Amino acid sequence: MKLLRYGAPGAEKPGLLDQDGALRDLSGVISDVAGEALSDESLAKLRDLDPATLPLVDGDPRLGPCVGQVGKFICIGLNYADHAAESGMALPEEPVIFFKATLAICGPNDDVEIPRTSVKSDWEVELGVVIGKHTKYVSKEDALDHVAGYCVVNDLSERDFQLHRSGQWVKGKSCDTFGPIGPWLVTRDEVADPQDLAMYLEVNGHRYQDGSTQTMHFDVATVISHLSQFMSLQPGDVISTGTPPGVGMGQTPETYLKPGDKMELGIAGLGVQKQNVVAG
Repeated sequence: MKLLRYGAPGAEKPGLLDQDGALRDLSGVISDVAGEALSDESLAKLRDLDPATLPLVDGDPRLGPCVGQVGKFICIGLNYADHAAESGMALPEEPVIFFKATLAICGPNDDVEIPRTSVKSDWEVELGVVIGKHTKYVSKEDALDHVAGYCVVNDLSERDFQLHRSGQWVKGKSCDTFGPIGPWLVTRDEVADPQDLAMYLEVNGHRYQDGSTQTMHFDVATVISHLSQFMSLQPGDVISTGTPPGVGMGQTPETYLKPGDKMELGIAGLGVQKQNVVAG
């Protein structure tokens, strides 16, 4: 299934994309694509529905983040061997964990705002993992059973804030609109192998990132198991699992986002995001 949320910011309704690509309203079935609606039991009930019996949504509404009420937005740094190389950094012995503020989350096609004092705003296409049930001390072997589904994430980063403004990476990662999520949450039964997904990102029609989850240093199961040793994961938590090479910081010369730029990014089977860059 492809689950989504549509409508004005803060007032999104739950929906799904049917096999013909039409948007169907789920508000009479679940209140949101969030929390317990992401459990195996809930997803099984949704899977049993005949989409043709659900109301069609007219027009072309805004798509919101594909999961609501996100408790934790967790990111994994330097998780692609080829990206670590372009960054001039060694591959870590354990997953590098950092957080983005949940207020960074926005819809997949919402405008991305460049912070007022930004000089190095950068892009990162990433595989997002949405947790579907309480997860604590889970083994690598059982970890994927705790996934509700997968989505596209743009882990935007202000490199000057991140690397040169003291403290941890959070300053450069948590700016408003720096976490577009969606367009859809694709349930795990439709993703045969999360370690074999092509991914790309373009700015103004130029393809900068053209990679695959095959080059992840720590795979999705390892990441989930590792995180669960330090904190419990809850339904709706989002894990952004790292980016392949081609970020602006890795270009020669370095290339960063500016107002007026247009981004397009996508992951095979998980949909495409399109964002206009504006001044914050």
